[in-house]
Amino acid sequence: MGNNAAGLYALTEEHDAIREAVRDIAEREIAPYAAEVDADARFPAEAQKALTAAGFHATHIPEEYGGEGADAIATCIVIEEVARVDVSASLIPAVNKLGSMPIILSASDDVKRAVLPSIASGEAMISYGLSEREAGSDAAAMRTRARLEGDSWVLDGTKAWITNAGISEWYTVMAVTDPEKGANGISAFAVHRDDPGFAVGPKERKMGIKGSPTCELYFTGCTIPADRIIGAPGTGFKTALRTLDFTRPTIGAQAVGVAQGALDASVAYVKERKQFGSSIGSFQGVQFMLADMEMKIQAARHLVYVAAAAGEAGRPDVTRVSASAKAFASDVAMQVTTDAVQLFGGAGYTQDFPVERMMRDAKITQIYEGTNQVQRMVIARSLLR
Repeated sequence: MGNNAAGLYALTEEHDAIREAVRDIAEREIAPYAAEVDADARFPAEAQKALTAAGFHATHIPEEYGGEGADAIATCIVIEEVARVDVSASLIPAVNKLGSMPIILSASDDVKRAVLPSIASGEAMISYGLSEREAGSDAAAMRTRARLEGDSWVLDGTKAWITNAGISEWYTVMAVTDPEKGANGISAFAVHRDDPGFAVGPKERKMGIKGSPTCELYFTGCTIPADRIIGAPGTGFKTALRTLDFTRPTIGAQAVGVAQGALDASVAYVKERKQFGSSIGSFQGVQFMLADMEMKIQAARHLVYVAAAAGEAGRPDVTRVSASAKAFASDVAMQVTTDAVQLFGGAGYTQDFPVERMMRDAKITQIYEGTNQVQRMVIARSLLR
């Protein structure tokens, strides 16, 4: 990470080259399918193929496990540039990081060697199983259980809203191993889709990110080898929270990307669209909207990179700055995409232009990986500690 003496992030030539390469792939291989992926609610296979071929599907995996070993800012740039044309497709690199981070942070070398190389090569993807229907913001209230039987762990329960469920081969799953201990009785496990007793439910019908399947996971006496626990028993919830410090900036990056895509589309549109004998871009009311969109996106982008760098550098304020980046950038994405629809007028409300999809896709960034209300709680608690 190109750190300068002040300890702030500095983008390197390599970061700029990554952005250029990903933007080229996104424009050529992902953007042309984005509307169809949304309309048909189908997985963006073209995006997966293109990102994997170029090594951009999971850049964060360490080199010793066959990965690129890219830093956190590089991963954010990849996600941002993909989200600029299709948020659903950006969930390929984002969820690969979310699902694998608990393993990178806490798993034994054996578990790392069993899981990470297949993610690094693109043969497999990995999802993250924390939430349940009755345990969303209050994740510690989960009911999924795991018990040790001989040399196996046996899991029973249901996980909800699991991104890329059914596409991923691996799942990092949090389950209660000691109900007496509350959050300290939760453990993390690496589950494979071929493990007996594991099943994926039907796809949710969603407002946005329709190209990324979201399903429940069912564990019915699901049996996995005992050594597939991630870290020591009882440390799973701590691992889950630490993971979010490293992945919330990636949601910020999605938000920045979709906002940038909406601004780019708006600028092009207002130059062309004529009313009262002039392009609407010549009207000050429109110009001020564009200026506000640009300022907010720039601020959000820099905050996201600061948060990514904070995780990389192990800064003590990483939890607060990651929560800030995620909440601020996602609020910006919702404001900017809503304004983009407004700038397009009646046309913006139709599916003939991408901004209505972007507005629908932006909404989820305010909700997943911790709602923005929860982010504000995290920020305030950290200030008041």
